[in-house]
Amino acid sequence: MPIKIPDMLPAGDILRNENIFVMNETRASTQEIRPLKVLILNLMPKKIETETQFLRLLSNSPLQVDIELLRIDNRPSRNTPEEHLNNFYRQFEMVKDRYFDGLIVTGAPLGLVQFEDVVYWPHLEKIINWAKDHVTSTLYVCWAVQAALNIIYGLPKKTRSQKLSGVYQHSIQQEFHPLIRGFDDSFLAPHSRNADFPIDFIQENTDLKILASSDEAGVYLASSQNMRHVFVTGHPEYDATTLHGEYIRDLGEGLEPVIPFNYYPNDNPDNHPCASWRSHGHLLFSNWLNYCVYQLTPYDLNQFSEDNFTISEE
Repeated sequence: MPIKIPDMLPAGDILRNENIFVMNETRASTQEIRPLKVLILNLMPKKIETETQFLRLLSNSPLQVDIELLRIDNRPSRNTPEEHLNNFYRQFEMVKDRYFDGLIVTGAPLGLVQFEDVVYWPHLEKIINWAKDHVTSTLYVCWAVQAALNIIYGLPKKTRSQKLSGVYQHSIQQEFHPLIRGFDDSFLAPHSRNADFPIDFIQENTDLKILASSDEAGVYLASSQNMRHVFVTGHPEYDATTLHGEYIRDLGEGLEPVIPFNYYPNDNPDNHPCASWRSHGHLLFSNWLNYCVYQLTPYDLNQFSEDNFTISEE
């Protein structure tokens, strides 16, 4: 089944050229089906690039997924045309009285900024707290993980002494958990963050299940007991060249970045990188949609209730 996106969204043509089944709003309106309602809160500066990456992963499922895009506030964007935001993005006030099957909160380039200095922090707190009563399962990515751990669990911000950048090997920790069903025992995934997620710190201060981790990167994938909160500290949505673009950007800003680990062939930035994490990324999002959203959400979203989220232990 396809993902359903707004008519004329730029990602549509890109995905169709990749033979991904995309259905626009006009055609979807003729079908009698209950699609999953998934909201994406896009905090990344290059919103068109980011929305395309996430839509690509959400498309790899037999479920029909109805996508809506959410902006954090109405401030102008330096990297996305205002016309695009006005045409395709919702303000929170437009969705706050509705219920959704899933919510994705993307990363943001705020790893070195204190929470109280993030200009939209109060808005983010409001949305994450709202989701507790209006969304079946929320998936937090990279910086959004750090933000959510603070808002939900009260954890302080932890920052690495050096930015983590590259493609790292991870091991699964909960062999039979639904979110990692079908995963290899070890897999690759990209990271690009200043945030730190030590395994012991997460274990001692939360009740989260740690599902996958890395000696170098710490916790990679974790979930609340009822799978209503899922945390991914890396970037499985990244294209093959996204880390390269960030590396060149940081060089241009005089930040003297290290070469992304295990990324360029022979560690030479002149060599074209290849995506070694694509299959893992598709499987992770497919599992999230199936086991955390579709299997738990009520058929009638207006019947949303905490009683729907009692699941058996794995």
